[in-house]
This record gives sequence, C-alpha cells and structure tokens, in this order.
Amino acid sequence: MASLLVEKQVGGLKLIGCSLAGEETVIGLPELNVCFDIGRAPREVLSIDNVCISHGHIDHASGVPYYFAQREFIGIAPGRVIVHRELAQAFQALMAVWAEIDGHHSPGTVLGVEPGEDVSVRRDLLIRPFGVNHGRSALGFSVIEQRHKLKPEFADRTGPQLVALKQQGVQIEHHIEVPLVAYCGDTAAGEFLDLDWVRNAGVLLLECTFFDPEHVVRARAGRHIHVRDLRDALPRLRNPHIVLTHVTRRTDLGSAKRALEALTEPADHPRLSFLMDRARRPRGPSPPDRSPQPVERLETSS
Repeated sequence: MASLLVEKQVGGLKLIGCSLAGEETVIGLPELNVCFDIGRAPREVLSIDNVCISHGHIDHASGVPYYFAQREFIGIAPGRVIVHRELAQAFQALMAVWAEIDGHHSPGTVLGVEPGEDVSVRRDLLIRPFGVNHGRSALGFSVIEQRHKLKPEFADRTGPQLVALKQQGVQIEHHIEVPLVAYCGDTAAGEFLDLDWVRNAGVLLLECTFFDPEHVVRARAGRHIHVRDLRDALPRLRNPHIVLTHVTRRTDLGSAKRALEALTEPADHPRLSFLMDRARRPRGPSPPDRSPQPVERLETSS
C-alpha cells in the first residue's frame, strides 16, 4: 500500500508528513527534533524526540501509544509528548489503559503546558505553545532559535577583556529570538496570527481546510479556515513560506489550487504551497537501522 507521506524542503527545513482533514495529520521536522501532531505514528517520525499535539482529535493524536511503544521496541530512549495542560491527565490515563490492555507499560513523558510556557529542545532551541481558535484546549506551536549577539558597546573589546567582564557579572550579550517554524494545528483564523513568533516564522504551517464557496458555513461550524479567510489574513503575515495543510477530500488539490490563486494576490503566490502537493512516496525499504536491536518481551500468563 502506498504511503500518503510526503517529503519536501521548505525554507531550508525538511518536512516529512501527511495532513488530510479527518484522516491523519503528522508533520515531522527531523533536523529540529520536533514533530507536530502524530497522526497514526508512521515509522518515519518515530526517532523524533518531541511530539507537539495540537488537540485531542483522533486524526491528530491516535498514534501516541504506538509512538511510545515503538520507540521502546526499537531501542530508542523514551520520547516526550507535549499537550495542553488540560489534556495531559487524559493522555496519561490513555497510556495507563493501554498498558493494561497490552500487559506492559511503555515509558514516555506526557508534558502539559499552557500558552506561552516555553519548552527547551536544546540550549539554542525552544518550543513556544500558543492558543488557537479551535476549542479551549487547542494549541499551536512555534519552534524558536535563540541566538546570542554581542552588545554594540562591547564591540571594540578584546577577547580577554570580554572574558573579564563576564567574570565580573556584566551582561555583554543580548538574546535574539528567531522563529523558524510555526504550526497552527486545526483552527479558525484568530488573533494568534498577529503573534511575532507566528507571523514572522520562516515557515508557517497553516491549515486551510475548505475551498468551495458552499463550504463557508461548514468551515465556521468546525472552526476551520476557509480560503476566503486566508485571503484576509495574508496581509498580516510576513512569513516567506506558508504551507497549507488539512485540505478536505471534498476538494481535489487542483481545484484548491485554482481557488487559492483566484482569491489571493499574485504577489503572495510564490510563498504559498500545499503540504500534499507532491508525488506520494511508497513505503519502500528503510535505510540500515543502526539503533540498538529490540529485545522482545517474554509473554507471561497469570
């Protein structure tokens, strides 16, 4: 069976994913060690340590137990799933129920967060959740690089002088945040699009579920973006790359493209693309796996 996953380079970032409304959404960024939603946990994203779950709908989050279990099975250290704090306990309960069904508990961390509560990925990289317009416990996520720049007043100092100042407790650097990518999950348009770490991200992963003029009411009812909303939002967005996700199968991709071009300014067309606009790649043989080999569990009976 052919895979729905696509792999592409956007703004210098590698994306591996699939996003079809109601079926599956998972977008991995291996170089950043971050995955947005987990879908059915395809094997191509299992090695990513940080999974950001935007909300609890099954097409976005059903793969959480499988993600934890498969990482243990192939010998990878336990992963981390980041969710809204209101959903954390439910996900932990899900893992407990699955352990009862399976007879084995798969290790992993479920981290509950609030909008604006940063999560460190590494020393120079963090994940910043933000609220979106798809229910109380829905989140978007920005991945932000932290850069350190010497303050202008110290530009003429020598290396030893700078070291001495630091030893004296002088703050010689200021910190710069560079939003690399922002993911909005499922959402209607909202004020979150005005956040600096959303509208200034190098790559914006933005849902645009509906394109048919007759589907405006459906979009409003489900708190999704219609292409007409995108037209109104684009002037506020400074992102050089905007990748559209979560297109419904009610609209074929060709029709979606035509609607997008008709309702948006030509100047915006070069920065707009569809995640699923690429030939599907079959699930062929994987590259050699150099991770530790799995150790099968012994079955026990009571």
